[in-house]
Amino acid sequence: MIEDVEESLDGPDDRRRYDRARLIVDVYFDGKDATGVASTKDISVGGFYMNTQAALPEGATLLVRIPLGDGRQIIANAEVVYSNPARGVGLRFQNLSDENRTLIESELGRG
Repeated sequence: MIEDVEESLDGPDDRRRYDRARLIVDVYFDGKDATGVASTKDISVGGFYMNTQAALPEGATLLVRIPLGDGRQIIANAEVVYSNPARGVGLRFQNLSDENRTLIESELGRG
């Protein structure tokens, strides 16, 4: 399920650099101090919001795996850019590959 979202990755008063769409799927993450499964709220080629109760500090780097269906998945590093304790975190992709960018753009186009 995808629909346009206008909230900001960097906070409610900032505007996003990339178009973002609602995407609710499981996300598998692995960081220095936390590993687990969470769910996305929305995604863009810049990053995504992840619903989780895990304590993930700003600046933490996670390896994330986001399955998209049809056997496709995104595996990338992402940095926590803001934390909403016990609710979720905003993540920014780091060095997103062209292949992953294309997968996200394809998923955004399905909306």
